Amino acid sequence: MTGQGLIGIIALIGVAFLLSEDRRAVSWRVVVAGLAVQGLLALLLLKVPAAKLLFLGLDRAVAALQTATRAGTSFVFGYVGGAPAPWTAANPASGFILAFQALPLVLLMSALSALLYHWRILPVVVRAASRLLEKSMGVGGAVGVSASATAFLGMIEAPLLIRPYVGKLSRGELFLVMTAGMSTIAGTVMVLYATFLDGIIPDAIGHLLTASLISVPAGLMIGKIMVPDCALTGAGKLGDGHDYAGSMDAVVKGTMDGVRLLVGIVAMLVVLVALVSLANAGLALLPEVAGAPLTLQRVLGWAMAPVVWAMGIPAGEMVTAGALMGTKTVLNELLAYLDLAHLPPEALSARSRLIMTYGLCGFANLGSLGILIAGLSVMAPERRAEIVALGGRSIISGTMASCLTGSMVGLLL
Repeated sequence: MTGQGLIGIIALIGVAFLLSEDRRAVSWRVVVAGLAVQGLLALLLLKVPAAKLLFLGLDRAVAALQTATRAGTSFVFGYVGGAPAPWTAANPASGFILAFQALPLVLLMSALSALLYHWRILPVVVRAASRLLEKSMGVGGAVGVSASATAFLGMIEAPLLIRPYVGKLSRGELFLVMTAGMSTIAGTVMVLYATFLDGIIPDAIGHLLTASLISVPAGLMIGKIMVPDCALTGAGKLGDGHDYAGSMDAVVKGTMDGVRLLVGIVAMLVVLVALVSLANAGLALLPEVAGAPLTLQRVLGWAMAPVVWAMGIPAGEMVTAGALMGTKTVLNELLAYLDLAHLPPEALSARSRLIMTYGLCGFANLGSLGILIAGLSVMAPERRAEIVALGGRSIISGTMASCLTGSMVGLLL
């Protein structure tokens, strides 16, 4: 298993090097620093006993957020939102309705994120993390702030913190901002995904937060290999991307932002699940392979099997795990986590499920690319052509960073 993880790390760095715009300009000091920071963070968060207490605290926080959200949805939607039904259900499991009981958690998280930003708690955390990246990875202050924030905010919300600097970033720095956004997930959906994995992955929220944190140095390292440059754009202070008149204003604006995110998630789920169904219906017309009809999940599983094997997944499980990685890359990570939660117990071992939890933890997919291009183009319209040109590469770099995180964690399990 250790050999697989090492092969995965070497292979991912090798692919990034082959895809580099300027191989002679690649700094191997940055590669070593990136692996060292990622490895140390992983060891600290996964092996130090105090981290277990942090994970337990986060689990309790998630439970409290779920209870609070259920109180709101029950009041507004009644039994559809989780309140007791006025009759005895023949199948209690069918009483869970994703859109009315789980997804509204996004609204609460969006409001809380805005409130924590207004209270200057989140900026302090982001600034501390950015200083670590500036010292270890040799990035400018602007990139450090944005990359650090992606572990807590979204791929658009994080660059808003450095909005005055986005148009001044070098090509390489712009690519680092995009890669960091694709390598992580936002806090607004992190808690939601943890609810999907509840009972499947112990301490799910702690592992998702760890995945997002250790993917930041991995994303910066891969980004610096693929588009290397030595520019260091500073950031004297956090930008005013989120300007609130008061606590209630932060709650209101955060909630409204959450509404747009929630509607987008619901719409994308409906469309993507329907498209998968259509694709499977089309593939079913083809001859069976290995005694079973072709499905999109099976095709993706074969395509991504070598990648997940390199992350440390056993050969007997790599097609199943590859299908999850393929779903995440072609569709999105939400569907991939739902698929992971619904797998039968014998499909993947506990270790493989944990590795895939880390490997799937990133926004790198086509839908996210559209959001990222649109958001950054508004912040720096004069750089739109460059942002579009770097878009496809950012999906590749973000995916490789998430896989690198899976490989790193696989070494420690």
